[in-house]
Amino acid sequence: MMKHEYWLGKWSAGDIGFHEGVINPLLESNIEKLAVGEGKRVLLPLCGKTRDIHYLRDRGSHVLGAELSEIALKELFSDLGVTPEVTELDGLGRYHAEGVDVFLGDIFLLTRETLGAVDAIYDRAAMVALPPEVRARYAEHLLSVSGTPPQLLLTCSYDDPVVDGPPFSINENEVRDHYGHLYTVAKLESRILPGVFGGRIEVTETAWLLS
Repeated sequence: MMKHEYWLGKWSAGDIGFHEGVINPLLESNIEKLAVGEGKRVLLPLCGKTRDIHYLRDRGSHVLGAELSEIALKELFSDLGVTPEVTELDGLGRYHAEGVDVFLGDIFLLTRETLGAVDAIYDRAAMVALPPEVRARYAEHLLSVSGTPPQLLLTCSYDDPVVDGPPFSINENEVRDHYGHLYTVAKLESRILPGVFGGRIEVTETAWLLS
């Protein structure tokens, strides 16, 4: 199982090739299906400093995030051009600014009471960052703190017996195993991700709508 130190070390060393730096095209092309917008509260688990937060906030959504790295959050709010109000809430740091609340710490410490209402979930980089033995627990926890709202889930898939994640390869059967008992699972579209694992293998990113 990957430890917190793995990800904290990545941010500390600036080794963040997983950070896209642009708005994810699968989010842009499928945002209407998630029905988020003015006043809607959208949860981004393991959010990092993704540009998708800017995109959703600019569309009027209130973005909720969970992130382990304080470096990521400082850079996120610097990129947003705002100074967050930082408080502690139930053992987590809460970084608040207009239209955004991100909780700093272990996502498994996040509770429904701390998080508040959730209208939608956008999981771009959380499930694919977690090893197999953690993903079932993560999916169960995510739904317990959110109340099973609609979700746009992005996964990666590749076929190589040597290469392993993160990002980890997740197929349709696993998506349905984690979420099919509570959601209707629909495959929306896929794209080839450039440059992952140094471009040595072909990696496909797929968008799923859980409704």
